[in-house]
Order: sequence, then C-alpha cells, then structure tokens
Amino acid sequence: MRGRLVLPLVLLLNACVPASNPDVATRAAIGTSHSSLPPMKNFATSLPEAPVRSNNDLALDFIELSFQMESGRTLPVLTRFETPITLRVTGTPPATLMPDLRRLMARLRNEARIDISETRSDTAHITIQAVTREDIRRVLPQAACFVAPNVSSIEEYRTARRQPKTNWTLLKTREKIAVFLPNDASPQEVRDCLHEELAQALGPLNDLYRLPDSVFNDDNVHTVLTGFDMLILRAYYDPALRSGMTRGQVAAALPAILSRINPQGARQPARYATRTPPEWSRAIQTALGRSISFTSRQTAAHEGIRIATAMGWEDHRRAFAHYAMGRVMQSTDPELAQKHYLIADRYYALTPGTRLHRAYVATQLSAYAITKGDGARALRLIAPHVQTAMQSENAALLSTLLLLRAEALELEGRPAEASGVRLDSVGWARYGFGPDWAVRAKLREIASLNPLKGS
Repeated sequence: MRGRLVLPLVLLLNACVPASNPDVATRAAIGTSHSSLPPMKNFATSLPEAPVRSNNDLALDFIELSFQMESGRTLPVLTRFETPITLRVTGTPPATLMPDLRRLMARLRNEARIDISETRSDTAHITIQAVTREDIRRVLPQAACFVAPNVSSIEEYRTARRQPKTNWTLLKTREKIAVFLPNDASPQEVRDCLHEELAQALGPLNDLYRLPDSVFNDDNVHTVLTGFDMLILRAYYDPALRSGMTRGQVAAALPAILSRINPQGARQPARYATRTPPEWSRAIQTALGRSISFTSRQTAAHEGIRIATAMGWEDHRRAFAHYAMGRVMQSTDPELAQKHYLIADRYYALTPGTRLHRAYVATQLSAYAITKGDGARALRLIAPHVQTAMQSENAALLSTLLLLRAEALELEGRPAEASGVRLDSVGWARYGFGPDWAVRAKLREIASLNPLKGS
C-alpha cells in the first residue's frame, strides 16, 4: 500500500487512486451533518480549458499514463471497455452524488466521446458503491476511496483483494469495475473522488508529476477532470485502439489518432518534458509528510530543490519543490517560507496551464500579508485567482480566497463589503468543507490571521 502525495496549502484537499494491492493510495476524509448555515452552493456548468500541447508530447504522456502504474509496475497491454458502458450506483449515496455524477457523465459523452449511460441492472460494467469511511478503512485502513477490477461490492473486494482477479497487471480487457466512495465526506471530496476514480476505471492508471493540467498528477492540484484529461480519455476510446494492444502498437497508432482529434496539436512545438526521478518524488513526499520530524522534512525539501536544480527544471516541478520548502519552514521561519512561495510562484508563471497552482500559492502569500496588516497587498494577491477557482470548480479554494478577501477588506476599513464577501463564501465552504463544524473552523482559522481580531 502506497500513500498518495497531497498538496497541503491553506486547505487540506486530497485525492485517491486505483486500488490493486499493492497499488493503493489514500485520501483523507471528513464527515458531514445537517447544516444551520446559509444554503450550499454548487457549480452549474463546466468550462474546461483546451490543452495547449504538441501531439508529440501528448503521445508520450498517453503511453506513460497507460502502460505503467504509480508503483512503477508495467502494464503489458492496453485495457478498456469494448462495448457501450453502463454504470450504476449502489449503497447509500449522499444527496450531491447523483447530480455531480450526471454532470460528469455528460462531460464524458460530450468531451471524451465515451458511450456511457446509467442503469439499475446488477450487470453494470461500472458499479459505484457509496459506503461509510469506516467500511472503506476496514478494507484499506489509509484509504478513503478507491477503484478495483472484477468486483462489484466492497465485500467482494475484501475477499478477492489478494487474488489474481483484482490484479490490474493481469487484465486483458475491462468488463467489470467497482468504485468505492465515502458517503460521509464533504460534497467536494466525494465529487473529487468520483472524477479521479471514474477516470481511472475507464482509462489510465498512472500519475505523472510532469503534467501541470491534469488530475493524473500526484500534486493533486486539479480536482475535476480537465480538458487534457478528457482528450486523453477520448484517445483511449478511439476506434483505432482496442484492448490487448501492446505499447508499440499503441504508439504506432497515436499520431493518426491525435492528428484527427487534436489538429491544433500538430502546430505546437514539442516540449519534451523530462521524466521525474523517483528520488525527487520521495523527497517531496517526505517534505510534505505529516508524521515526520522537522529535520527530516527540511532535509527532504532541500533534496527536492537540489534535484530540481540539477535536472535543469524551470517548470511546475521546480515550483513545487520550493512550495514544499515553504510549507516546511512556515511555522519556524515564516519570512523564509514566503521567499520560497514567491520563487514557486515565479516558476509556476513560466509553465503553461498553472493558473490553479498560482491560486493555491496566492492563499499562502495573501494570508501572510493579512497577518502583517497589509490588506491592500492581500487584495491584490487574491484578485486574479477568484475566477480561476470558480472555473476549476474548487469550492474549498474559492471559499478560502473569499474569506481571505473579507479579512483584507476589514483591514482596509470596508466592513460592509467584508460582511457580504464572507456571507458569499459560506455557501461555497459548505460544498468544499462539508459539515457546520468544518465550515466554522475554516472561518475561525482565516479570521485568526487578522491582527485586528487578536489570536
């Protein structure tokens, strides 16, 4: 069992990945309850950005995503569903699951051109079972959601988890997949699990740090399927491919596929992003670890920066290494942490497709400005990123930015505006963080940054 790296910014937003022992990863979960707060808000439409990549780079990404697992284990052949896909929901789903699922399925049909539909039949190709966090943890103690092949219930997986039938590397085609989601987590966490797990039930099983605009990335910045992800899934289900094809066969077919479905990619120059050394991944995971000593985390963060520098990276991975150092130093040397956040933001600015990354970093920079009583700077830092959070359908990030804006407005002597912004944030916080206690805790956390209010 292997943990999934989390990007712990001001918010703790996590993600989950496919489960096939030992290729299992984890996601933190929180509970929900009836709310006495203003009504929950949610996202009505999706506005994904089209990927800006050469088809050459897309082909390399597709191959590495599709023929390897996060653990490094090789997948010998491509596997997918070869008939129109049916999907059912079992268990006790939370009220927000079905609307979010139907929006996602509509996107899969329209953007990825996948023939997928709902059914109530027990012969469904994909079963989404909504169970409690405790039910999931009894099977996988560190997981909050996962996907597994050739089973349709968590009880069946419990029995078969160490048998060949649930081994992804032995699959020849996909016929039956189960997705297990928590029904007592925040609405956003359930949705985020749904997007990533359903994508992996349908397509690639790997994550790549080099992808800045994808849920198939261990940094977990993106929480809903992006334009890049939909393009990968569209290629995955192109008629020119089929289950059982080898890496070489798929690589030979991809140029024609991508030329047809992504003609603008033929005009883009190739970037040839380098692969990410496992030593860097381990260093970043250690630096951002929760049960690791400060000295070990600091050493690991330095190692992450050293490797990124030696690799000559000037992309989001170099940025992420500095971000990790900022997180390590934040409690002991906040000024040094801010320097690393600023460096991270500078490298993110050099990488296309990282507007959401910069929005996360802006929460750190603006929070620090608020602690210093500099409301004007905080407002300038926040302003470019509210729309990004909205477009990315990230309610937790959006509510955090709005709460920070409210405190900055109070520092600027604009209490009426601050009150309105804070009220607006609560509806998004209910979707992003869930129960009343979690929402109120976030409100208190952000308010405590304001020097006018004390600690």
